[in-house]
Amino acid sequence: MGRHHADEGHDGQVHEHDRGLSYDLPVLARRRMIRLMAGASLVPLVGCTSQDETLASSSSSSAKGSASSSAECATIPDETAGPFPGDGSNGVNVLKESGVVRSDITKSFGDSAGGTAEGVPLTVTLTVVDAASGCGTPKKGAAVYIWHCDRAGDYSLYSEGVADENYLRGVQETDGLGQVTFRSIFPGCYAGRWPHIHFEVYGSLADATAATSVTNTSQLAFPKDVCEAVYATDGYDESVRNLSSLSLETDGIFSDGYDRQLAATKGSVAEGYTATLTVPV
Repeated sequence: MGRHHADEGHDGQVHEHDRGLSYDLPVLARRRMIRLMAGASLVPLVGCTSQDETLASSSSSSAKGSASSSAECATIPDETAGPFPGDGSNGVNVLKESGVVRSDITKSFGDSAGGTAEGVPLTVTLTVVDAASGCGTPKKGAAVYIWHCDRAGDYSLYSEGVADENYLRGVQETDGLGQVTFRSIFPGCYAGRWPHIHFEVYGSLADATAATSVTNTSQLAFPKDVCEAVYATDGYDESVRNLSSLSLETDGIFSDGYDRQLAATKGSVAEGYTATLTVPV
């Protein structure tokens, strides 16, 4: 059954969006391996094991390993794109604009925008992999579109005061390792939502810049201790109060499980942070 969640905007209004079918895969039951017990009093004889028995044992182990890998690699949870996607599904479409394919998303691009998002530096690296292969195969040539709010909790293209800006939005094509890396700032925490980054995965860069054929839509979450450290700095005043009334367990999106969406986050306020996440699709 598809999951349906409300995404509350910076203005405190709850916006409902259909999140579609869940891609979570059920965990496959594992068979226990038969233990071969050798009698302590028996002397092993060289060459007494048949070739067929050896091949059968090898084949069985290989099959079980493959099943285990597949079971442990579920597709990234499908989440709402929220009310401020900028992908044409709710008004403005930034994906078709020249300049959206970029790694540094801190600045707005184009003739009508020139703002820069201020905040603690953040580098985000997403690794897109093929879930069907047990997450062992990178998805080279796919594309990722990410977007998030600024440190005040506002979204470019939509929020009052920054509707003419398009910063904190960008697209990249995955490399040979299935990776994309964006330079950004740590997002603020607005009322009703745990700090997060939205992202969409497309089959190709051509699909992304045509704003068509989204394969996966999800969100990345941040650890609480990192959020608290960042929000103690200038410019994140409102985030301190908003975060104090939230938890990952009560957030409207992450409350049903966030282990596969919680980014591994390292760094410091002085040097900036890095956030990495594997995205099985």
